[in-house]
Amino acid sequence: MAVDEKDEMMECPRRGRPRLRRIIAGPSESRCYKPCCCPEAEGQGISLHPDEIELIRLIDLEGLEQEEAAEKLGVSRKTAWRDLHEARRKIADALVNGKGIEMAGCTKAAEGRCPKCPR
Repeated sequence: MAVDEKDEMMECPRRGRPRLRRIIAGPSESRCYKPCCCPEAEGQGISLHPDEIELIRLIDLEGLEQEEAAEKLGVSRKTAWRDLHEARRKIADALVNGKGIEMAGCTKAAEGRCPKCPR
């Protein structure tokens, strides 16, 4: 097998439909959360994406139906359902196993203003 063929095999293109851009209501001043009682689990944590946080807010806090939340995000109901359950699974994992929760796209951490991040 030639070197060029190996390089092409190493690059695995994404399969399926391309991921649509979600419509998220305004920038969030998200923060990171970690348990105070488990300093030995310093490196462990999960990361929630902005669209997952927005779905949790719309469905669990505002009480919208999945169909309404999907419409606000600009995705199908099935996509919203899948993302919501993935977000809830991540949150449950963090709570049960004492892991930290990092908000992907946290503006404070990106600017170096997060009091919890050692940047």
